Amino acid sequence: MKQFEVPVKYRSPLISAIKQKRKQEDRLKKDFSPTHLDLGGMQIFLARHFGFCYGVENAIEIAFRTVAENPGKRIFLLSEMIHNPQVNADLQSYGVMFLQDTYGKQLIPFSEITSEDIVLIPAFGTTLDIEMMLNEKGIRTEKYNTTCPFVEKVWNRSEQIARRGYSIVIHGKPKHEETRATFSHAAANAPAVIVNDMKDAELLAEFIKGKREAGQFYEAFKGRYSEGFDITTDLQRFGVVNQTTQLASDTQAIAEYLKMEVMVHYGLSPENVGERFADTRDTLCYATNDNQTAVTGMLEVTADLGIVVGGYNSSNTTHLVELCESRLPTYFINDSANIVSSAEIRHFDYHSRQELITREFLPSAAPLKILITSGASCPDAVVEEVITRLAEITGTSDNLLALTAQFQEQE
Repeated sequence: MKQFEVPVKYRSPLISAIKQKRKQEDRLKKDFSPTHLDLGGMQIFLARHFGFCYGVENAIEIAFRTVAENPGKRIFLLSEMIHNPQVNADLQSYGVMFLQDTYGKQLIPFSEITSEDIVLIPAFGTTLDIEMMLNEKGIRTEKYNTTCPFVEKVWNRSEQIARRGYSIVIHGKPKHEETRATFSHAAANAPAVIVNDMKDAELLAEFIKGKREAGQFYEAFKGRYSEGFDITTDLQRFGVVNQTTQLASDTQAIAEYLKMEVMVHYGLSPENVGERFADTRDTLCYATNDNQTAVTGMLEVTADLGIVVGGYNSSNTTHLVELCESRLPTYFINDSANIVSSAEIRHFDYHSRQELITREFLPSAAPLKILITSGASCPDAVVEEVITRLAEITGTSDNLLALTAQFQEQE
């Protein structure tokens, strides 16, 4: 796989050594057990896969290269490059300005940008309308487009099945940048509708089977269907694609559920279900799958707590938290500063969308066992800082230094 040039500050000597060792031992990526870091009084179990994915590294490389190659030019980002506070803050420190926030709220009017400016398209992609508007202003988007190749794969798959007469059902968070972009691309080629979760999928099935009045659809899915969408005809043939950072198991469950409903409704066998339902399983992102499977492997270890590191508005990171908290106390933090002391941690509750403070979060177990992972947009350096901070407050710093040296010697 291509090696990207990202700022050295995002790399971690310890994490790089660990990842390289695991890669050499398991080149086919079949072992999803965590890496055990034995620090004596504290035992850390680090997920097999975590941190920057291909799409994130690609976006970061393009963004920082653009800054370096264009001194004195105004550089804008459509919205956050990726959902990571450290990376976005670094870009802003170089003068990069955000045109919109993560939900599409305008921060700087598009009327203020000119053909002399550079506009970076973030890793999530953007809508066709925005891309067209930028091109009409004379702004070149192709050179500064950091859209993740796996997001583009979803768009291409949507277009392929649209050509064969299928409509598109998108499993994604309706307000997420990637979902908005995917909806725009899908709706340009076929009728499209967004489902947020299994509850939405079950409701959609009621309309497909004619068990609910067609008129109710337009209120239930308001703002989530393409212009001119006809619920009475447009879901007679369809396929399911996804926001790439969703829980893979959720997308698969929704697709399988809708497929079974279609089979029963039309009296189809598994052999001929393709007449009504397109196979789109290949739109699931490899990094999302690997990171989520690695968490499942990590959770086989009996531990006292879990820590997930990443941006609070990161969808893929939130899903890792969701997996962890189903099994043990889990703290979602964005950097080591959230670990205030051995008696206090600031962490994000994604249910209430609030940062909370929990006291006495470290149990008195001996040895203390902690599971750690991070989202696909979190720098490895931030994870190492979290491990270093945990070692400081548990009095195991010397053991961490010795272990780091051990891993680096093995490279």
